[in-house]
Amino acid sequence: MLQPLDLSKAIPTISIVDDDEAVREGIEQLLQALGYNASTFGSAEEFLRSEQIHSTSCIITDLRMEGLSGLDLQDRLIAGGFRIPIIFITAHPSQNARTRAMKAGALGFLSKPFNVADLIGCLEKSVQG
Repeated sequence: MLQPLDLSKAIPTISIVDDDEAVREGIEQLLQALGYNASTFGSAEEFLRSEQIHSTSCIITDLRMEGLSGLDLQDRLIAGGFRIPIIFITAHPSQNARTRAMKAGALGFLSKPFNVADLIGCLEKSVQG
């Protein structure tokens, strides 16, 4: 069962980075229903250029996108000194990508279509710090 956030605490902002608009909108609606603030970006480059990089509590990103991939985004964030928790979602899972993402600190690596409860579990880990 979906559990809303404890609103006595600051509301985390989750950034959704995916080149599929329907996926972005679906996850955004889910996050808002759960009480999170959500920001959406159609590419890793768009997110990296945004001011949101400084206030994001967690990133949900696709693995494969036009331009920079989700793994590239993770690499750029780490190189820039940003330690933002990342949850990967992908329709093209591979063990190599999963291993690389998790070794670099990803909170989750979910295959599309993913179980909403799994995504919520990863989000709860990210906001509990």
